[in-house]
Amino acid sequence: MVANCICSDKCERTFKSPNQHHICIDQDFDRLFEGRPDELVEAFDKLLVGVIDWPDCTVGASTKTIVFAKGRAWLIVRPMRSQLDLKFYSDEKIEHGMITKHAPFRNRWAHHVRIKSASEIDNALIRLLHRSWADA
Repeated sequence: MVANCICSDKCERTFKSPNQHHICIDQDFDRLFEGRPDELVEAFDKLLVGVIDWPDCTVGASTKTIVFAKGRAWLIVRPMRSQLDLKFYSDEKIEHGMITKHAPFRNRWAHHVRIKSASEIDNALIRLLHRSWADA
C-alpha cells in the first residue's frame, strides 16, 4: 500500500502507511548542494539518471537529505562537505567492497557508500541500489 502525505499541501512524498511520521517541508534539491563541490552535484545527477525511471520510484527532499522511495524509503542521499553519503536498505546484509558501513535497521540492513565524484557511480553501484529498490 502506498499513501500520499495528507498533513499539508507542502509535501508530495509517498509512504508505505497513511499518516506515517515524517518532516513535511518544501525543500529544493539545489539548497542541499549549496557550498558543495560541483563534483557532488554531477555525481548526484548521474545517480538520479540511473534510478529515476525504475517503476514507482519517487524522490523528495527532506531537511538535510534526498529520499528515494517505493512505498518506503530505499535510498537516502546526504550531501556532505566533500562527498555524498548513500544509505540504502536491504532485507539481507550485503558484503561488497564499496560498502563502508553496515547497520541493522528494524528488520532490515542499512548500508553506506561514500561517493566523491560521478565516476564512482558505476554499474556495480547501480546493481546494489537496484537490489535495495527491489526489496522496498
